[in-house]
Amino acid sequence: MTAPTSHQRVSRRRVMAALFTGVACMNIAMAGASTAGVLIATESPGPGWSGVPSAAGVLGTAAGALGSARLVVSRGRRRSLLTTYGIGALGALVASAGAVTGLFPVLLAGLLVLGLGNGGAQLSRYAAADLYDDEHKGRALSAIVWAGTVGALAGPPLIAPAAHTADLLGLPGLAGPLLVAALVTAGAAVVSAALPRSMPDTRPENRAHTGFATAFAQRSVRGPLLAMVAAQVAMVAMMTMSAPQLHQHGHGLDVVGWILTAHMIGMFALAPISGRIADRWGGRATIFAGIGTLALASAAAVAAPTSHTTGIPLSLFLLGYGWNLVFVGGSSLLSTQHRKLQGTVDAVVWSTSALAGLAAGPLFAAGGYVLVAVVAGIAALVPLAVLTRR
Repeated sequence: MTAPTSHQRVSRRRVMAALFTGVACMNIAMAGASTAGVLIATESPGPGWSGVPSAAGVLGTAAGALGSARLVVSRGRRRSLLTTYGIGALGALVASAGAVTGLFPVLLAGLLVLGLGNGGAQLSRYAAADLYDDEHKGRALSAIVWAGTVGALAGPPLIAPAAHTADLLGLPGLAGPLLVAALVTAGAAVVSAALPRSMPDTRPENRAHTGFATAFAQRSVRGPLLAMVAAQVAMVAMMTMSAPQLHQHGHGLDVVGWILTAHMIGMFALAPISGRIADRWGGRATIFAGIGTLALASAAAVAAPTSHTTGIPLSLFLLGYGWNLVFVGGSSLLSTQHRKLQGTVDAVVWSTSALAGLAAGPLFAAGGYVLVAVVAGIAALVPLAVLTRR
């Protein structure tokens, strides 16, 4: 790739800034909305249903990834992001209505639609990677993943104040984070309008067709995909049940908020380091480091499952960074190959992790947080069987 001109560098910075801001807004929205949904479900209809709201958001994300990928091909990235973010904002409003009226199915429907916006945001990392040459793709996509740091710092701490504001307005407290989610998702749509109408990332090979079954038979797809699925399953299961675990031990929304902040900092803040690891040592090495970190997270949760000052915060931080390493490593491998499958891969990852959200509630009800952590740790190790095979 030839050196970019001054005009191209300015255009690239503009695109990166818009992509970054949109992803940051979506992370703020999903952090607050998912936590509120889990706590609403824990109170009514009960702990066994506590994983369902998270699963709804994850399934929406999977559908959004597929739909967004198709819109990119037919309408371009700008139109794709505007559409998915706008639909996501509407979903957050529907979820808010469900919280206000106490209608659990309405809440779930809203979280499902909100997830569509998150699906579009997830594919933004590939748009960033396409702006750079192969030697810098890892750092480019990790910069967009790093946008989640804004969500980590702003999302969970907003939960308690948003709930308090809703109380003052005469609304159910947990409707507050859902209303905030609607506002920031609408903000993501507004920012995306600043993207150029013709994004400098559409290449002929992007439109080349490769069947998913054919591609999955190749280790270059199968290894990263299985690793990303396993990391997502482990992360969703433990993260989803951390709020009910803290709630059952008498901790309020403020404690839940700052512990989720620690988790999201692990998920996003160190992404530039993960990108440099991927660029220097390769995506496979990055994935292996992530799997080891996920195993440590599971062990920390098993060792101190009730500690809100050490065990749970440390576990969730390691959980977040292990996921980040696998996510960046897998994405860097896929960003240079099989571009047509990027949306499909994300859809598979998020759809499978929805099962983790659904299964986490019954696991938690049957054996508590320790059982959830053990199952998550085992799931994280499964891809080694494929990745280490010669």
